[in-house]
Amino acid sequence: MSEFTADYAGASVVPSPNHGEREGVDGPDIIILHYTGMNSADGALAWLANPESQVSSHYFVYEDGRVVQMVPESRRAWHAGKSLWDGAVDINSRSVGIEIANLGHPAGLPEFPEVQIKAVIELCRDCGARWSIAPERVLGHSDIAPIRKIDPGEKFPWDILSQNGIGHWVTPAPIGGGRFFQRGDSGQPVEALQSMLSLYGYGIEIDGVYGEQTEGTVAAFQRHFRPALVDGIADVSTIDTLHRLILSLPKFRSV
Repeated sequence: MSEFTADYAGASVVPSPNHGEREGVDGPDIIILHYTGMNSADGALAWLANPESQVSSHYFVYEDGRVVQMVPESRRAWHAGKSLWDGAVDINSRSVGIEIANLGHPAGLPEFPEVQIKAVIELCRDCGARWSIAPERVLGHSDIAPIRKIDPGEKFPWDILSQNGIGHWVTPAPIGGGRFFQRGDSGQPVEALQSMLSLYGYGIEIDGVYGEQTEGTVAAFQRHFRPALVDGIADVSTIDTLHRLILSLPKFRSV
């Protein structure tokens, strides 16, 4: 498949050969946001269109708000890699992948321009409506692959997306004192924390041990939902924010 008609009316088309059949699903029910993390937007776009890269995304959003579609939404783009969310392991088959041009952490994580975020919001709104994607299933790459991935990063304005009806968000609890859990801790309180993270959707083993996996998952959660301090330590602010997010999920609102 080469040329195709864009699913999103606001997109131009630059086809990528890197895609396949969606497996086990009728269509996407997750949107995954990435940053490119490369020196130039054009270079990142070219890499996603290069058959040697073996990577792709459905959409690419330039800093100036231009949107490019690279893979039809009916097809499985190769953007998520080894990942897990809410028990599902083949996230590529069930997601729409959106690459956002940004130099990323190696360059100090530059701010995302307002015009670019506006374009991302409109794109997510369009995809979400077309596929009936729930707000809590608009996620970052770091959510589905903690430790391995850290994009789109703690400067990505999830709060602004939420104000525009995209994604799931509660105001983070203030950072303060109180009891906390960190690497090396173990026992029932750690198991309870792991259970909460798993309940929200993170892929984490519930073993009661605060090791590398739990620390990395907590850091991923903080990067998305409590970005003021990303340290992998489950302080009162982190746990309270997680608890309120869980309680605000549709399946718990009516309980």
